[in-house]
Amino acid sequence: MIVAEIGVTAATTLVAVLLGGWLTVRAQDRLWRRDHQRQWRDIRLSAYTGYLNAFREYVAYVLQPDARVVVIPRPRPPNDLMPFFDEKGAPYRERLEATKTALRLVSGQREVVRASNAMIRHARSLAAERGRHDVTDIPPERFERLWSAEREFVLAARDELGLPSDFEIGDRPLSGASGAGSDERLVSPLAEWVNPVGDPRRDP
Repeated sequence: MIVAEIGVTAATTLVAVLLGGWLTVRAQDRLWRRDHQRQWRDIRLSAYTGYLNAFREYVAYVLQPDARVVVIPRPRPPNDLMPFFDEKGAPYRERLEATKTALRLVSGQREVVRASNAMIRHARSLAAERGRHDVTDIPPERFERLWSAEREFVLAARDELGLPSDFEIGDRPLSGASGAGSDERLVSPLAEWVNPVGDPRRDP
């Protein structure tokens, strides 16, 4: 009887030790995962912020009165116009390209990469227009699409970082929504909504 009691006590102690060790490992694993996620969030936030700053600097340079932009048709389809900058503008283009690459390296969602690609495409289109026209003669649609693409990127980035991504949409009506699968559809209801009041060249 005593031997049985000793055996039960030993078995209970062993189970308690094993259970305690398992719970400790689980807790440590959760802490590691939490720290890992926090580190990646900080890395992505830094990359996205740097990319947005580079994008804004690129656009700001393109809109300067003394900006010198040369456009050359692409030799291959779609034969669109490619903008080239002088020594003064080259650093803005290089910084945008570098931050775009960094963003692609750390992003965990394709929506973020897709939205950043749209920003680059419209920024280059704006630069190409600037190479042929004064700022006041650039079609307003170029600016509408540019800022719409930027807003879409911000929403996609906020979603990946675990932040609300629909807080600005509200009950605003859609304007000019394209059909599903269209290349012109940049996206979310917010990005498709364009305020008809005010100067379209300004960020809404």
